[in-house]
Amino acid sequence: GRCRCRVSRVWWSRRVRAGVVQSGLLYWGGCGGVGARVDGGAAVGRGGAWADRSGVVAGELGAAFDRATAAGRVPVIAEIKPTSPTTDGTREDDPVELAESMVAGGATALSVLTEPDHFGGSVETLRRVRAAVDVPVLRKDFLVDEAQLDAAESDVVLLIARFVGDDLRSLLAAARDRGFQVLVEVHDREELTTAVEAGATYIGVNNRDLARLVVDLETFESVAPAAPDDVTLIAESGISTPADVRRMREAGADALLVGSAIMAGDVESTTRALTRADDADADNAVTDGGTASDTVTDHEETDTHDVTTHT
Repeated sequence: GRCRCRVSRVWWSRRVRAGVVQSGLLYWGGCGGVGARVDGGAAVGRGGAWADRSGVVAGELGAAFDRATAAGRVPVIAEIKPTSPTTDGTREDDPVELAESMVAGGATALSVLTEPDHFGGSVETLRRVRAAVDVPVLRKDFLVDEAQLDAAESDVVLLIARFVGDDLRSLLAAARDRGFQVLVEVHDREELTTAVEAGATYIGVNNRDLARLVVDLETFESVAPAAPDDVTLIAESGISTPADVRRMREAGADALLVGSAIMAGDVESTTRALTRADDADADNAVTDGGTASDTVTDHEETDTHDVTTHT
């Protein structure tokens, strides 16, 4: 036991090729989105500028989690997400400034959206952020094809088990061959088993149900007990308050990925409140949008004609 989009158009399909996902939803993206290709196909991962920097060890996600825990912080992956289908408007701040504020607030790692059409992300933003910080950086996009792995350098990439289907094992191997660490996202115990059997060591449990379009923290609580002890579990979606952080940690989360709640207010203060969730005054940490406990954007629901995404 463990101790502790609204998108252009979607439809259901069983195929996993060129913009279609297994038992899931079609996401039309741009550069780095579903079906993207990169001229030349140069393999990228932890190479490039990162390899020349003195803080190479900072790119190791597990080591970063360990350092945060040793320093008394909850390991939080803070997400740079200028907009999303479930939020109003677009945050126009310089992504590098946001990234630096997140790290100043104690973020253990960063997640950067590279899907442009619905999240305002870009590969260029990923490049700039990664060059500016000494923490691991996750590329967040809808990757279903090996060629998409060649779009940009990052320390970690995301593979969504529901979307890649039977290709998970081969995509996991292809990503590792390129030097990436891989976060595999699941939503239920069946997908967890698939991820473990494919060899995943970092597994994110998404509290957002893409079929019912709702967020429920009980999702993580129901999936986590089935995870092997040697898997690093990351709770995703619906985490808005220090109380949510404590709840997920008690259920077995080794780390948390938080996007909308951080982007909605004062980035540094909110990040600090979540990473210091075990502190007595964490619930009173003030952000621009009120207290951290007032931030509830990740709990929004949409009508059945739209798609609430995993971020």
